Amino acid sequence: MRLTPAILGALAAAALLMGSAPDPSDRLPNPAQEARARALFQQLRCVVCQNESIDDSEADLASDLRRIVREQVAAGRSDEQVRAFLVQRYGEFILLKPPLSPGNLVLWLSPVALVLGGGAYLWWRSKNAGADSEPVLSPEEEQALAAFAAEPPQQGRGGK
Repeated sequence: MRLTPAILGALAAAALLMGSAPDPSDRLPNPAQEARARALFQQLRCVVCQNESIDDSEADLASDLRRIVREQVAAGRSDEQVRAFLVQRYGEFILLKPPLSPGNLVLWLSPVALVLGGGAYLWWRSKNAGADSEPVLSPEEEQALAAFAAEPPQQGRGGK
């Protein structure tokens, strides 16, 4: 059998996919606990990648966080207790969807305030646009414009 570039590409892709599969020895023996841990992985942010869950991240810290979550779940802690443990250790930043609280109220409301403030400014500018405008042309420029407008139009080169 001859190895074509397409077959070589498929073999390379298969090797990469097998290399990225999670280690089965890391999984919890109880499928229900493993399912709970995986659900928690989707709710927790990788503090290295910052915009990925620890389930999606390949960072070493994400791997450590997955191990911690599995240990907590295996110890019989509830989902809320696991999240509280991680929030105590890393702050609310660890949560992909932090709850609305007085501490982060500014972060939740600042986009709305910026849009409303920008809209109010644009409305105010359009309402008061002609009220305080000064003449655009100086008196000399206005005379030059009047003289230009009074000149008769000249014939073009083709002249009819």
